[in-house]
Amino acid sequence: MAKDNPQVHFLLVSVPNDRGDGRAMSKKYEIAGQPNVSALVDPVPRGTDHIKQLAAFPLKWISDNVDFQRRRFALRVELRRNSFSSAATISSRQQFRVVALTRLSVRCGLWLALLAEFSGCAFYHSLPLTGDAVANALRKPQWTTLQVQASEIKHPLLAPIRLNPRAGLTPDGAAVIAVLINPSLRATRDRRQIATAELFQAGILPNPQVTGSLDFVTGGTIVPGLLTGYGVGVSWDIQALIQLAAKKAAARAGVESIDLDIAWTEWQIAQAAKLAVYRVVSDEAQLARANDVDSRLSQNLETMRQAVSAHAKTELDLATAESARQDAHAIVLVLAQDLAHQKLALKKALGVPADTVIRLNQNIALPSHVSTPSLAQLMEGIEERRLDLRALKKGYESQEEKVRAAILAQFPKIGIGFNPASDTSNVHTIGPAVTVDLPIFDRGQGSIAFERATRQKLYDEYINRVFEGRSDVATALTDIRSLEEQIAAAETALPILQHLVDVYGTAINQGNTDAFSYYSAQNNLNQKTIQILKLKQQLIETRIALELAAGRYFLAPNTRGSR
Repeated sequence: MAKDNPQVHFLLVSVPNDRGDGRAMSKKYEIAGQPNVSALVDPVPRGTDHIKQLAAFPLKWISDNVDFQRRRFALRVELRRNSFSSAATISSRQQFRVVALTRLSVRCGLWLALLAEFSGCAFYHSLPLTGDAVANALRKPQWTTLQVQASEIKHPLLAPIRLNPRAGLTPDGAAVIAVLINPSLRATRDRRQIATAELFQAGILPNPQVTGSLDFVTGGTIVPGLLTGYGVGVSWDIQALIQLAAKKAAARAGVESIDLDIAWTEWQIAQAAKLAVYRVVSDEAQLARANDVDSRLSQNLETMRQAVSAHAKTELDLATAESARQDAHAIVLVLAQDLAHQKLALKKALGVPADTVIRLNQNIALPSHVSTPSLAQLMEGIEERRLDLRALKKGYESQEEKVRAAILAQFPKIGIGFNPASDTSNVHTIGPAVTVDLPIFDRGQGSIAFERATRQKLYDEYINRVFEGRSDVATALTDIRSLEEQIAAAETALPILQHLVDVYGTAINQGNTDAFSYYSAQNNLNQKTIQILKLKQQLIETRIALELAAGRYFLAPNTRGSR
């Protein structure tokens, strides 16, 4: 097999005169299997070398006279001549090898360096931030796609769920949908790519350094046979090897911390969406009650006007009825505004456009009582359940490795290498090179102090977060019990107030009481009803707060068809 290779532009061949008679000799060279190409060596005196520039000859892979091989980017050229004496043959081979290697290595080395450089290079790709790109990112999701994703979701706390569009959206369904499509989570999840890139960077060793120099003869005593000298140096900083394991461990723990922190943020977004559903349900119930009262008071007002016209009621009774109706209508307007805001908050929590129509499940009810584990059960293992605590712990482990890396960085920086060179008299040398930083002034004291202070901050923050978590669990449980008692008391008072309204209604029809007393009783009943709805809303909000504090997921109460 034959293969063309780069040409040697000139060959410097040192040919000693070894006949001993002082006369010249000539020699014919066959290079790369081309017998028609010959080079004559001029006569030279005995004991001296003569440097002759020959024509450019292509080197072949197979030749009786030239052996050209490439192994691991190293080139070797040998010239075999049987007619020369051993000394002359060695001399010529050495001279031939040095010059040929010098010329070929420079050219091939440049090509190989360029190939190695561009093979690992990244290229720029634009990411235009246009109106179309924004619209595409914020477009309405396909419901069929959401159904598949919700049934396959993988999260430490959220379980897969079956979405039923005909049944309407449930609190649990809203929680999962928010995790899937909320735009605020995209930037949060991008932190994972950043952490992964940092992990990749932590495992990359520094590049070796290559230096080169040329020494041209410019003056002085110039004798025949002088060449252009050169020097090549290769060095590498081994300091990175000392810190490599610690940096990789720190970056790896950092990635795990980011993953857990992302999951914790997703959990908070999910709980916010669930809470938004319950707030919409509560506002709808309050608005329905207020509309009912407003409608009845409007009818009463019309009846009162007719009675005043018939001189059956007084103007005072009419004014009281008008005031009661205006108060009821004002409550309707306020609750309608609150409901509109809560619906927008729900859409924002879900991550859907404001004009999206959302139909909630009709079986969602605000509970009067919720079942929760005991305080001891919730306290047990809270450090392992709370995703933020686990993320903080991994962050602490990452910082621990950074402290260790800073300690290891005190080791003096050491660079090792070797420097082949050739002087103008064609003397070739090679030797090792070592550079060591003397840690006299900078021993990494500042970096070590910074990393230790950061570690202490994370340590104290973790302790405080555990304390706050346990306190929040206890507070939420206490609030739940208190709210349940308030709801029970209010529900007990509700029939009494209703009976009072009925009594006043009968009395006012019989003319045995004034209208003010009747409408006061009616207003107290309405306020108590809305108060119960608000207490139930507070109860479910506190239950969700307990889920966040304890790091446990509870199924939504009184909701059918959620899973």
